[in-house]
Amino acid sequence: MSGVLHILGVGPGDPELVTLRAARILARAPAYAYFAKRGRAGNSFTIATPHLNPAATALRFEYPYTTEISVEEARYAEGMGAFYDDCAGRLAGRLAAGEEVALLCEGDPFLYGSAMYLFDRLRGRFRVEVTPGITAMSGCWSRAGAPMVHGDDILSVLPATMPAAELAAALTRCDAAVVMKLGRNLPKLRAVLAETGLLPRALYAERGTMPGEVLMPLAERDDSPAPYFSLVLIPGRQGVR
Repeated sequence: MSGVLHILGVGPGDPELVTLRAARILARAPAYAYFAKRGRAGNSFTIATPHLNPAATALRFEYPYTTEISVEEARYAEGMGAFYDDCAGRLAGRLAAGEEVALLCEGDPFLYGSAMYLFDRLRGRFRVEVTPGITAMSGCWSRAGAPMVHGDDILSVLPATMPAAELAAALTRCDAAVVMKLGRNLPKLRAVLAETGLLPRALYAERGTMPGEVLMPLAERDDSPAPYFSLVLIPGRQGVR
């Protein structure tokens, strides 16, 4: 009988925000897998560490690259596809042997999560159960004390990698927004928000719920590249309430 793959959202960073279900599965799973950048411990592993079965086998999936080459290059898709194929193969071997494996994913697995690519590759052959996690955005707006939407407000989640004109147009079609994938796009985003009149409402959040957390108005943040764990919140709730 095949084993079960548990894809676990482990939340935005604070180990206390791991769900009871995820913690229960982690405590018993004989093996767990996690993604990591070369030379780094791995974000999901760091979050989940207090909950892991100390006797469990660890499978480290090390990205061939992250920001070293552009996602627009053909070799990026080819390399990442081969990487995900290899990861799925390593998991498949254990699942076929009847082993239960927990795959860790920071935030929620189905929101920009690498675990989705392994879900796509394995769901047709094995039993896969997904445990949702608290998202980075909800962790950040809670820590920032920034209620985001009410009534009929429309919330958009946007990548800062969009061209400036498209980003501006998208922002005019919603009441509140979360802008992710900041990196070197912060100056462009700041200019777009100034142009659309949204800069005074914009909040910058970095490492929300984690040690080293930074929460501040975006207008007060410089234009140096933003780290991976960062996003911008633009609260709605501008109507009668």
